[in-house]
Amino acid sequence: MEIIHVSAECYPVAKAGGLGDVVGALPKYQVASGHFAKVVMPMYRTKFLYNHEWELVHEGGQFIGGRYFNYAVIKEPTNVLGFDLYLIDINGLLDREKVYGYDDDTERFLAFQIAVCDWLSRWEHQPDVVHCHDHHTGFIPFLMQYAYAFSRLANIPTVFTIHNAQYQGQIGWDRINLLPPHDTWKWGLLDWNNAINPLASALRCAWRVTTVSPTYMNELRQSAAGLEALMNYEQGKCSGILNGIDSEVWNPETDPLLVKNYSTETVKEGKRRNKEELCSRFGLDPEKPLFVFIGRLVGEKAADILPEAIRQSIYEHNGMASFLILGSGETAVENSLETLKYQFAGYMNTFIGYNEALSHLMYAGADFLLMPSRVEPCGLNQLYALRYGTVPMVRNTGGLHDTVRDFGDWQGYGIRFNNAEVSDIVYSVGRALGLYHAQPDLLQWMRSYMMRLDFSWDASAGAYTSLYQQLRG
Repeated sequence: MEIIHVSAECYPVAKAGGLGDVVGALPKYQVASGHFAKVVMPMYRTKFLYNHEWELVHEGGQFIGGRYFNYAVIKEPTNVLGFDLYLIDINGLLDREKVYGYDDDTERFLAFQIAVCDWLSRWEHQPDVVHCHDHHTGFIPFLMQYAYAFSRLANIPTVFTIHNAQYQGQIGWDRINLLPPHDTWKWGLLDWNNAINPLASALRCAWRVTTVSPTYMNELRQSAAGLEALMNYEQGKCSGILNGIDSEVWNPETDPLLVKNYSTETVKEGKRRNKEELCSRFGLDPEKPLFVFIGRLVGEKAADILPEAIRQSIYEHNGMASFLILGSGETAVENSLETLKYQFAGYMNTFIGYNEALSHLMYAGADFLLMPSRVEPCGLNQLYALRYGTVPMVRNTGGLHDTVRDFGDWQGYGIRFNNAEVSDIVYSVGRALGLYHAQPDLLQWMRSYMMRLDFSWDASAGAYTSLYQQLRG
């Protein structure tokens, strides 16, 4: 089959979160299974763009509202990512350094979607399926069916994956003129709560809808940022397919970003060496268990309660643990963590920002990974931690529920808690300290066991293939 993935992110081209990791890995595994998977994304001004050669494959033009824009489609010719990669260049809209965060993001991503549909409509053949990811591509299923200029695309199956329903891209009806001419009798497919909502539109118009874990799909029927009724109405075409990880990139035996590589047989020594390097850099004691947090410092990740949870954990557990935070986000949370690292120097430290190399070292060197997320559709960090023999400490929600089993249960290998609250985190830190100091043999067994768990994309890619085949059938 020929599969077209359309996304705002794709690692390592441009990444702001887990969406980039998924779109950077899933197509590669689909190609390995014998399919033709291609990724189409905006052309941002990134290092990847300037470090690779490109060939022009198409030029065209379309309207967004009354404004005509030219676009170009360029392709990376060497297949360096393991699949065909195409970038859409729209001068003045997409050629910027950041993925998101501009006042005209609505126009940027709508022009991108219009350009994608225009380009696909000019192909001599048709792909087997168009797979769209998150609200930045949510108008495509509607445009393929009801925009007059793209009528050739109406019979191509579409799959839409919700990576995070908290972000929906709503715009007012006063901006309906931004969409290309279409069947106005179908405006109801765009509307939700008196606004144009691309996520709601994709839920209605896509042939199939997936989320990134089975539990998150169930949760969306009760909590979907206002889309609960629509999720329940459309549940017959919805399914949850658990994300995987790229086991070639995330492999402690070969990872070039580690101080010492290790396997299940050498995990104890390997983690010790990486932990020593990590603690040396950040002024922490390598003899103490090391707890890390890696991710966005936002309320969705419960990062706002991290400072107080760390403070109480240090006091209540007599400074027996070390804490290291990597991330960026809300200014108030960043400032609180920066203040805390000076108050508890030697016990806690932070790195505000994004650092891919440091994250790999932290997964390898940490003893425990903390994920108290209020919302976690799938979560990849806990899967990386498992791959590197680091015990995940997670709130029992979404994909965290589907992938982490508490060590108090049969063949458990993680720590789960129920509430995104300071008290739950502090209590779980206490459980982790007991495991570390009183049950070292169990901890060693857990490390080896979790490293053998298979959360690669093989199974998930197969599930998507089955879904596509049902649509084509």
